[in-house]
Amino acid sequence: MPADGLAVLLRSFRLPTMAGIWEESVARAERENWGYQRLLQHLCESEEQDRRERKMQRLLKESGLPAGKTLGNLEEKLLPSKIRRLLPPLLEGHFVERAENILAFGLPGRGKTHFLAAVGRELILRHRYPVLFTPTFKLVQQLLAAKKELRLESELKHLDRYPVVILDDLGYVQQDRQEMEVLFTFLAERYERRSVLISSNLVFSKWDQIFKDPMTTMAAIDRLVHHATILEFNGESVRAQKAQGREKGQGNPPGVPFGSTPSLAPDGAKDSVPPKGTPQRD
Repeated sequence: MPADGLAVLLRSFRLPTMAGIWEESVARAERENWGYQRLLQHLCESEEQDRRERKMQRLLKESGLPAGKTLGNLEEKLLPSKIRRLLPPLLEGHFVERAENILAFGLPGRGKTHFLAAVGRELILRHRYPVLFTPTFKLVQQLLAAKKELRLESELKHLDRYPVVILDDLGYVQQDRQEMEVLFTFLAERYERRSVLISSNLVFSKWDQIFKDPMTTMAAIDRLVHHATILEFNGESVRAQKAQGREKGQGNPPGVPFGSTPSLAPDGAKDSVPPKGTPQRD
């Protein structure tokens, strides 16, 4: 079969990478005296790698993760030491397999959002987990609109596609009863099945401001903390520390890695390939 005809055939079998590199690969095989087995292995490996890259690009695009909040520029030195020690185990992703939650508390500017976004990004790059990042108020409005249109169940099923959902700024949500109900429904649906990562500037004792009803507040907290890692971002504001460093001409202080090597972004931006031995999920 002519080379161009074979390329068309490969595309028909949804093997675009093989089709694109077919002629080049055959020419290389002839130059380097490859056998058919090595040629086929090269084509299959190239196709698999391309699919992995395309999947990673798609997951990053769909995640809604904020640009710039990566592990590569997370200044670990400014984080509390307990949180720095917990970071490497979290990056291994086992908490997702166990459907556990991460709850990050602290005043504004302490680095909660950056930390959770960086973890979410690494879960995509290292483990190919689908991750969704969303401000809490936006998710609540999305669920409320779905409920009014009688499609709340289908919306929850759509969100269930994400093993990890990051709810940012839970403390800023001041809800009426309907909004509280859809948020509680979302949390209850994911209980012991999917992971939720939450940042909040309100401690648990003030969550009645969110859920209004004391019984609902207790039920929501009980479900979230049953299988959870709680992170307290105390101390001085990270933003304030950065500003002080710039005023003194020190620039951004270097991070102190506890084995938390960042992963390479698909576009080549500095953010090292996953550490050797890191499992990859298709």
